[in-house]
Amino acid sequence: MIVLLPPSETKAAGGTGDRLTTASLGFPGLAVARSRALAALDRLVAAGQDVSTPAKARAAADNAAVRTSPTMPAIERYTGVLYDALDAASLDPDARAWVDGHVVIQSALLGFVRAGDLIPAYKVSSGTRLPGERMRDLWVDAGDEIPGFALDLRSKAYAALAPVAGAVPVEIVSPEGKALNHWNKAGKGALVRALAEARVEVASADALLAWASSAGVPLEGTDEGLRLTVRDPRLVAAR
Repeated sequence: MIVLLPPSETKAAGGTGDRLTTASLGFPGLAVARSRALAALDRLVAAGQDVSTPAKARAAADNAAVRTSPTMPAIERYTGVLYDALDAASLDPDARAWVDGHVVIQSALLGFVRAGDLIPAYKVSSGTRLPGERMRDLWVDAGDEIPGFALDLRSKAYAALAPVAGAVPVEIVSPEGKALNHWNKAGKGALVRALAEARVEVASADALLAWASSAGVPLEGTDEGLRLTVRDPRLVAAR
């Protein structure tokens, strides 16, 4: 099983790993697309970036140093609601190993990366205009790299950017059955943490549902995929 996650706009600074080496990243079939994306980012940097606020200045500096700055595991680089709820740093070694082996994050700059892949800080999103490239053209075939059963927790924008054939999407709803927006990220993070702690190994949505039933995780099948019920505002998996 592969668990597909979206990236986050916010990213941790710094790192202790060596500079980016794309050859060391997972999914080597994306090498050409990564080279094109990085070359386009070089052109964006050369053309000049918006530095009108401290946040934008930091983002511009991150992009300018993307090839030389220190790296850290992708699962630690991305921050925000989803990644805070997952809290990979607090997992025991076995659960963290599960995350490294099963979680894949979709980067707008590097394509699909594994949780343990060492990446730098950068500021490129699905909506970024990279000179000389169309984001969709870069990653439209990236989904071919994802084998077997994939649990899709990506946002619609990222799922459209790199479609994965047969990926099973997960809808996040309140106990009243209402769709959640901002808070669905916490539900996704909580679900991944539960999967990691249980070190779940399944090869189909039906098998995942069987595990969820035995574990008391409120996951159910729908015509479109799966649905997870979370409490609001507590934002933890309802049990």
